[in-house]
Amino acid sequence: QVRLVESGGGSVQAGGSLRLSCVGARSDRTITRVAWFRQAPGKDREWVAGIFVVSHVPAYSDSVKGRCTVSRMNENDEVTLEMTNLSPDDTAMYFCAAGKFMSGRPWYQVADYSYWGQGTQVTVSS
Repeated sequence: QVRLVESGGGSVQAGGSLRLSCVGARSDRTITRVAWFRQAPGKDREWVAGIFVVSHVPAYSDSVKGRCTVSRMNENDEVTLEMTNLSPDDTAMYFCAAGKFMSGRPWYQVADYSYWGQGTQVTVSS
């Protein structure tokens, strides 16, 4: 059973940075992608970034491209999301998700992910 656990959220001022962490994806060796989503109150869950488990190739949504870096650390089964130049628009609950994907599937379909963490809150004040 895969249990994803996020950490690293918090409250920062606009322009600040945060590093989120997700562990647990290696429990299922058939997982091919690990991704980060976020959900603000009253809004749909939105894909933020992701990484291919084997190749470590990252992917980013347009909303965070250039401000975020997603990495996978083999040694400790950790996938991190480093976010810089944060704005109040980045305020949301951030979720780690993992799944087995057919080649060519898009990153942003929530239903494609089999495993989800409980989320970690990111709050950015102006």
